[in-house]
Amino acid sequence: MQLSPAHHDERLTAPRSWWAIAALIGLACALMLLPLGLLPLLAGLVGGSALAGILVSSYGSARVRVVGGALAAGDARIPVAALGEPEVLDAEEARAWRTYKADSRAFMLMRSYVPTALRIPVVDPADPTPYVYVSTRAPEALAAAIQSARSAA
Repeated sequence: MQLSPAHHDERLTAPRSWWAIAALIGLACALMLLPLGLLPLLAGLVGGSALAGILVSSYGSARVRVVGGALAAGDARIPVAALGEPEVLDAEEARAWRTYKADSRAFMLMRSYVPTALRIPVVDPADPTPYVYVSTRAPEALAAAIQSARSAA
């Protein structure tokens, strides 16, 4: 299915190394229960791996979309009319805006495993949020979708 330029849909999934760590947590749970016998060992392996996998999946599956005249980043839904000109951030600039340049009032959907991001000022005078920071693997495409949706509105 081909999306129009005003649409953008991206899922920020956790890196493979996190899944390996989840498997190792399951193995550690199994080893802790080894003195109790084979069944507790298997229960620890399955239960620990499942719990760690659920945690990795829930944190690592943020969704970023531009659809219906709004930017949907995680649980937030922001109308594109309330957003200013998007600023594409490379890895170094994104790290700066995640750390010492960050404003505590800003809405930030950040994932440390995604090096690039987009910073969009909030131009709605009634909103105290100065900007929206969104981690994205395709900042140029997201910026183009926001601009296209804003001009279409």
